[in-house]
Parts: sequence; C-alpha cells; structure tokens
Amino acid sequence: MGAVVKTLGVAADKDTGVAVVTLDRPHRLNAIDLTMRDELIETWRELRFDTTVRAIVLTGAGDRAFCTGLDRDAEVPQPESPYMADDPLLHVGPKSNDLWKPVISAVRGMACGGAFYLLGESDFLVADTTASFFDPHTTYGMVSAYESVLMALSMPHGEAARMALTGSAERLSAERAHSIGLVTELTEPGGALAAAIAVASVIAGHPPEGVQGTVRALWAAKEAALRQGFAQAPHLVSLGNLPLDRQADLFHARRPGFRLR
Repeated sequence: MGAVVKTLGVAADKDTGVAVVTLDRPHRLNAIDLTMRDELIETWRELRFDTTVRAIVLTGAGDRAFCTGLDRDAEVPQPESPYMADDPLLHVGPKSNDLWKPVISAVRGMACGGAFYLLGESDFLVADTTASFFDPHTTYGMVSAYESVLMALSMPHGEAARMALTGSAERLSAERAHSIGLVTELTEPGGALAAAIAVASVIAGHPPEGVQGTVRALWAAKEAALRQGFAQAPHLVSLGNLPLDRQADLFHARRPGFRLR
C-alpha cells in the first residue's frame, strides 16, 4: 500500500480514495530539509493526476512533532541582492502546487514555524491533545512574515499576533487551538490520524467535481489577502532579519521552558 521515499511516506487506499502523506524525519522532529521540500512539491503535483485519490491527509511520523519547520542545517543559497530572496518553503504546500483536492492535517506534538506553510494550505486541521503550536521567529531575530500571513487567515488576528510576537516563550495548546477554531476536532493522544482519515473518507465519497470546486472557492475567499501579504514579506524579511551568525547565537543561547496556554 503506497511507496516510501527518503523523507516522505505516501500511502493511498484505492477503496476509500484517501491518501496519507507522512513527513518522515522523526529524528529531526519532521523538520523540512531541501530533499523533503522537493518530495512534497513532487507529491502534490503527482496527486493532481491520480484520479483514484479524492482526499488527502497530511501528518508527521512519531509522537513528538507534526513538523518543526525548515531544518536549520539545510543549506539554502541566496542571491547577493536585496531585491531577490528565495524562501525555500514558499511553494511547499498543496495550494501552491495547484492541487485542489481537500487536504486535512492531522497534528500530533509540536507544529511550529515553517510548519505553518503546510497547515495554512490545509483545508482544516484535526489534532490530538498533545498538539501545540508556536512560532519561534522573533526569539531568534527573524521576521515572521509568510507564516504570520497564513496564520492570520486561519485564526483570530489577536491570537495570530500573540503567537508570532511571543516567539518560543509561549505555545498554543491543542485545547486553545480548538476553542478558537484553528483546530476543528480534538482527539485523545494518538487519535488525530484516525479521525482525519475518517472525515477524509466521508469527503472522498462525494462526487469529486463538486468537492474540488468547493475547495477552490474556499481558497479564493482569502487568496487576495494572501497575495497582498506575501508581496510585503520579502522586504520585511530583508529589513528585519538579523545576520545568520547572530540568529545562530540566539538559537544556541535560548532558555528552556515555555508557557502553555
């Protein structure tokens, strides 16, 4: 059932029409390196053509994290120009790859930083009670630009602002995420994947043309705001990010502990 590649697992159930895509780097808390980035892009684009797949569940391997964003050891070359910046995760999500089949994220453990590129392009989230959400950018001298835009369109503005501005000092609990609508269903520990597959199976049982048109319509409701926000992001990142060596100093000097709310 399915095929496993280096950093990504893909399993499709032809009977239900549901594919499960698994971020499979648990030893790195499912952080996205450039190999995983490329495999995600390839997977989303392949799923566009697989008519047996009518709904997708995205999850992370292991019980510690859904995804912790970009792997800090990933070497991302940048052009030497203030007018050109390459964000390695900008096109890592399903919508960015023109996939209009429903994608449901099943979250267990931490989801932070660059994970929001994936969560922000999911149609909705299911989480278990171990899930937590936070954005460490400001703690390490970085601007949360793309991530904040995506989250501001997925949760109340004040919650998105507080999460982005408090950095790694606070984490949004699964219960709080559920109460504000970021998470649509909360399960017992270990139950998020099964719950996500169950609802994906229901959706996959509907005629796909209507489902995919509805996904496209829902995304259109926030697409203009997303495009406008993203247009500002490269300039804000260029202006506000500390040099990489200073970011590394702050990362290594970080204090353990956080407030869960």
